[in-house]
Order: sequence, then C-alpha cells, then structure tokens
Amino acid sequence: MNKILVAVAAAFVLVGTAVAAEAGPATMTFDTKNGKVTFPHKAHQDRLKDCKVCHADEKGGKIAGWSKDKAHGLCRKCHETEKKGPVKCAECHVKK
Repeated sequence: MNKILVAVAAAFVLVGTAVAAEAGPATMTFDTKNGKVTFPHKAHQDRLKDCKVCHADEKGGKIAGWSKDKAHGLCRKCHETEKKGPVKCAECHVKK
C-alpha cells in the first residue's frame, strides 16, 4: 500500500513539474526603444485560461510575428476592450 501511495505522489510531482514547465515564465521583460515592458505572463495565463488568445495553439511558445504592431494590436486592444490593464505608453514602457 505504501508503495502505491509513493508512486501516486511521485506521479503528481512529475505531472506538476511538467505542467509548470509548459506554463512559461511568471514574467517576461521586453526591451523596447521606449523603455522596458514587463509582462506578467502568469497573471494573464491564470485570467485568460486559453493560450490561443495570444499563441497559435495551446502549447504556447513564441508568438509568431511578434513586433511593436502585434503587441499593440493584441495587448492594448484587449486592455481597451476589457477596460482593464494599461493602455497609455508610460503605463507599460518604463524608462530607467
């Protein structure tokens, strides 16, 4: 019985680790000419629950064609539509 419990616990640890690895970083920082943009990836992931809102599929990974125009079109538009999150330049771009 103990061996079964240990095996089940080990399986949960391995699955949890694999899921966490696929989840992506908690935050991401992008260097832009207008200052650093820190993106709270985990907060968006927890809120949206669907990777395909931003990514090509549920596997995540790099967003195809990522650029200033893509970021403004995807991120800023969503913030404006949801009336939540930064929409002004200095709210995202931090110069130091």
